Amino acid sequence: MYPAELVKPMRDDLASAGFEELYTAEAVENAIKQQGTTLVVVNSVCGCAAANARPAAKMSLRNEKTPDHTVTVFAGVDTEAVNAARNLMVPFPPSSPSMALFKDGELVHMIERHHIEGRPAEMIAENLVQAYNEFC
Repeated sequence: MYPAELVKPMRDDLASAGFEELYTAEAVENAIKQQGTTLVVVNSVCGCAAANARPAAKMSLRNEKTPDHTVTVFAGVDTEAVNAARNLMVPFPPSSPSMALFKDGELVHMIERHHIEGRPAEMIAENLVQAYNEFC
């Protein structure tokens, strides 16, 4: 577990962009099974989350088509919520940061850590935008 004061700015980064923070397995399951599309960001303290994942997630929401719902869980902090989210992302192995787009409760697009590391936020955002244009 990371100290709350350490992760607060990292949480706030997505929360200030409108992402709903989820802390329990029940909250994750309810969010993902909602009708429409839901983007789930598995947030992290790592540098690639700060430099690539969070900026990309926020940039992607400038598109005309966007998910109906945007939510986030924090790896290393919200263990129950993260495990629930990762269970719904199978067959993809657990990774953080990561992003998953669900439509009507079904996983339709996944961005794993290895798609985030070393790639500019703009490229990751474009990947999300393409998924939004197809599924949202």
